[in-house]
Amino acid sequence: MLGVAVLCALAPALGLAQGFPDKPITFVVPFAAGSATDQLARAIGQAVSASTKASVVVDNKPGANSFIGAQMAAKAKPDGYTVFITTNTTQAANEHLFKKLPYDPVKDFVPVTTLGRGGQIMVVNPNLPVKDVKEFIALAKSKPGKLSFGSGSSSSRVAGEMFKQLTNTYILNIPYKSNPPAVADLMGGQIDMMITDMATGLPQVKAGKLKALGVSTKQRSPLAPDVPTLEEAGVKGYEMTYWFAAYAPAGTPAEVVGKLNEILVKAAHSSGAAGFYQSTGTEIFTGTQAELGKFQAAESLKWGRIITAAGIVPE
Repeated sequence: MLGVAVLCALAPALGLAQGFPDKPITFVVPFAAGSATDQLARAIGQAVSASTKASVVVDNKPGANSFIGAQMAAKAKPDGYTVFITTNTTQAANEHLFKKLPYDPVKDFVPVTTLGRGGQIMVVNPNLPVKDVKEFIALAKSKPGKLSFGSGSSSSRVAGEMFKQLTNTYILNIPYKSNPPAVADLMGGQIDMMITDMATGLPQVKAGKLKALGVSTKQRSPLAPDVPTLEEAGVKGYEMTYWFAAYAPAGTPAEVVGKLNEILVKAAHSSGAAGFYQSTGTEIFTGTQAELGKFQAAESLKWGRIITAAGIVPE
């Protein structure tokens, strides 16, 4: 009798998973349109639509240090039709950058899968009188507090703060809702420097609207082989990477989360999403739900150490 009762209890969820998805899926992105996360969500969404025939709507909810999007995703109906496409910002770094969060990065979400990881690029306004990182450091030291850097995510914020700490410079941080508006202000001369994701910064470098000084990874990027790593450029010990992942609201049935994992992993490895990964230098990085849970926990510890080392005081 107990076995029958268990089967009866599982039947609705199993039925839902078997027919999933049979209506539009919403991808909530906590950053602005044009950001790397937005570009990834749209590429994955198109691939999901192609394989499942269910449409995918990307809902950008930038602002308030990515709190708005995180809260919206956390409070969504846990039926598998709302997926949070996010990064280390909301799931690993924010808890160390702020004294209190309006969401819980662990309790409010169920891990689905990692989706990718990549590096950043240090860019400056072309009118800034520097040709490399050493000249930028010299200029910053000659004008303490006069130069500024933009940050539209925890990755860009911590990347800038780490640069300051390792070069013993004082550069003013200007926060933005997302990286694209910060890049726009950088091109307009309102700020002087930014360390941003490749997807947002590199196109402007290729268009001649920004000047690239270095990349944040240990190795040079194949997309910009002439741009040295920041460590090569003289900032010893510098390395900063970021990652993307998908989550469902807490309470989403396990069978549905498993189906989402299968769909999203397939989408990430599909030809339909290949353009995003190749054009942005993002590594395809997928796995199981359990692997994402363990990875997130380890990343939270890592980002906590980085933020502490960078001297950032929680707000």
